[in-house]
Order: sequence, then C-alpha cells, then structure tokens
Amino acid sequence: MAFKENSSQRGIVGWIDNRLPVVEATRKHMTEYYAPKNFNFLYVFGVLSMVVLVNQIITGIWLVMHYIPDATLSETGMPIAFASVETAIMRDVDWMWLIRYMHEVGASMFFVVVYIHMFRGLMYGSFRKPRELVWIFGMLIYLLLMAEAFIGYVLPYGQMSFWGAQVIISLFGAIPYVGDTLLEFIRGDFVISAATVSRFFALHVIALPLVLVFLVIGHILALHHVGSNNPDGIEIKDHLDENGKPLDGIPFHPYYSVHDTFAVGIFLIIFALIVFYAPEMGGYFLEKPNFDPANPLATPSHIAPVWYFTPFYSILRAIPSWFGTQIWGVIGMGGAIAVLFVLPWLDRSPVKSIRYKGPLTKILLTLFVICFLVLGYLGVVEATAGRTLVARLCTVYYFAFFLLMPIWSKLDKTKPVPTRVTMK
Repeated sequence: MAFKENSSQRGIVGWIDNRLPVVEATRKHMTEYYAPKNFNFLYVFGVLSMVVLVNQIITGIWLVMHYIPDATLSETGMPIAFASVETAIMRDVDWMWLIRYMHEVGASMFFVVVYIHMFRGLMYGSFRKPRELVWIFGMLIYLLLMAEAFIGYVLPYGQMSFWGAQVIISLFGAIPYVGDTLLEFIRGDFVISAATVSRFFALHVIALPLVLVFLVIGHILALHHVGSNNPDGIEIKDHLDENGKPLDGIPFHPYYSVHDTFAVGIFLIIFALIVFYAPEMGGYFLEKPNFDPANPLATPSHIAPVWYFTPFYSILRAIPSWFGTQIWGVIGMGGAIAVLFVLPWLDRSPVKSIRYKGPLTKILLTLFVICFLVLGYLGVVEATAGRTLVARLCTVYYFAFFLLMPIWSKLDKTKPVPTRVTMK
C-alpha cells in the first residue's frame, strides 16, 4: 500500500507531521482540548508540578556529572559521596552550588505543589467518576515521589542522610518471615555501606525517574480522555453546541496556557527567593546535621525525616509496638497512604464539589487538614508523652475520616447543583 501524504501543513512541519502526528497531538491536547471556563487559582498547581519536575530532571543531570556514589572514606577522612557534594559541587565547580540548591529546594517545592494539588482534588471531587484512573495515576506518582525523595536524601551521605536511612530501612525488618532478607536486599549489604549508596544512586537517577515520566504521561492522557473537573463538579461534556464543543469550555491554548504562564512566573519568583535567601528554610528543607559527614558511631540527638514525610512518620511513632514488634506502626504508616488509593469508592455524596456539600463535610475536611498539619509538626519535633497522645488522636481521626466517609458523606446535607458551571 502506497504511503499517502495527508497533512494540511506544508514544508518541514508537514513532512514531520505525516510521519509523526505532532500537529494532531497539539490539537488534541492543547488547542482543541476544552477545559472548563471556571477554573480558579487552585488549578495551576498541576502545571506547577510539571515545572518542578523539569527543574528536578535538568538540575539532576548536572549534579550527576560531579557526584560520586561511593560511601568509602577518602584521604581526608570523609566519605567520598559526601566530599563530592560538599567540596566539588558546593565549592570547586562554578555555579554548582546554585544547581544543588535548586535541586534541593525543588524537592520540597515539589511536595508543596503536589499536596495543594491533592487537596484541590479532595475539595472538588476530582477523584470521583469518571476520573478514578486519573486519581490512581496521581497517587502512584505521589508514592513514587516519596521513594525518589527518600533515596535522593540518602545520596549526600551526611549525618541525617545516614541515620534517616537507618531508621526507615530498618522498618522493613519488622515484616515477618522476610524482613531480614528484605533488609539485606535493600541495603545490598548487612549494613548501610557503599553498596547501598551505589544502588540508591542507580534507582534515583535512572529507574524511578523513568517510571515517573511514564506515570505522568498516563496521568495526563487519562485526564484529557475524560476531561478536567471544575469547582462546580459539573461535566461540561453534557452541554454541547451545534459543533459538538462544550458550551462551558474554552480551548486550553491559548487561554489557560497564557493564564498558567503568569502563575509559573509568580512561582519562579518565589522559588528564586527561597533558593537565594533561604535554601535551608531554617532546617526544614535541609537539616544542619546533614552538613556533617555520615558517622555510624555518632547518633544525632534527634532523628527526623524531611518535612514532607513527617505526617506519616508521626503515625508510625504514634502506634505502640504491640507484642514487641514495630510491624503495627509500619502497617499504620503504609495504610495511611494506601487508603488514599480507594478514595474514589469511599465518597458516597450525591454531589462532587464542596461548594454544594453541607456543613458536615466542610467541618470534617477542615479538621482533617488541621490533623494532617499537626502530624507534620509532631514528626519534626522530639516525641514526648503529651505529643505522642496528640499524635495518636490525630492518627485515629486521619483513618476515621476516610474509613467512615461512606457513612458521613451520605448523611451530609447537600445543595442543588446548577446545570451549568458558575463563574464564582
């Protein structure tokens, strides 16, 4: 069968488009992808997460050029991995200190925008039918981000990197029967050593980013297939004009591409201010002990993960070690993440958006946000009897919020939902 030129484009663009449908893809996902016209500022955080992802990939490539994944001691007595960061990257190579801080601040900003992105989905019911797969893709991205961030945190091989890895990796040893074997497999040795850094480096720069990019592509394709949600929770595809275009929709490009470009500009200004004036953010983005080389013989006075892990770390610490095993805390921490995957099937409310839900939903969601923030704070500070009690109460509420959602979401009073989107 003869090859037929069928592109409406001419020149080199037409030649490429006949062999790779670039123009068709642009139309489908940009100029002819209709998004609801009542988006508010909370809908820019998906685009911002893409911006941070690009930043992490580009800065990561530059860091890889100078980082040495070797935990053995150098002639100076420091681990080679630590020396490559604190000496070569931060001092010897021009402008690499900026690249390192952009990557380090980018990790925290990634979770800032992702948490707000998830909260917006929770508010407006973006996980509800027909967007269950969009939500699951998003949760897989979130889970992979946590793994990527943890592994990347270990690579500088400072004090907190080493002891944080020691604490988190040891949790796998609490798994019955296979715990010890799993520990040895993860570390590549009987203790955290050069083998651990080498395999973590391979996962951080090759395996996990590759999977992450595929998940992001799946997330976007699934979203564009079913269409974007909006603050009213109304399906704009239900009201079409004579040409089959949504009456309450506008093309993503140029309208939202220009709108999002402005938001990206504001975000980059904030990002630059943090990078140049507060890259450590008072120890929340980069702890003081991590400027000291890893020392297996000197335990820091207080071991805590980076802020974006602390809510789940608080849940881990809050659950007692019943029957002399820590497995219950591990189950609680894992369950706190796993329950988010089944959220589309827990919400039984007849409406999607919080705009049309009753006071019960608004009160319970506000309390959930407060409990999540409190758990995050408690994971940073040292545990005391009073703080542990508060953490346990917040943990109980965290799980009750989701597990009882099929009941309270159905009991809550709702308001009439308009047939068309509103411009509030």
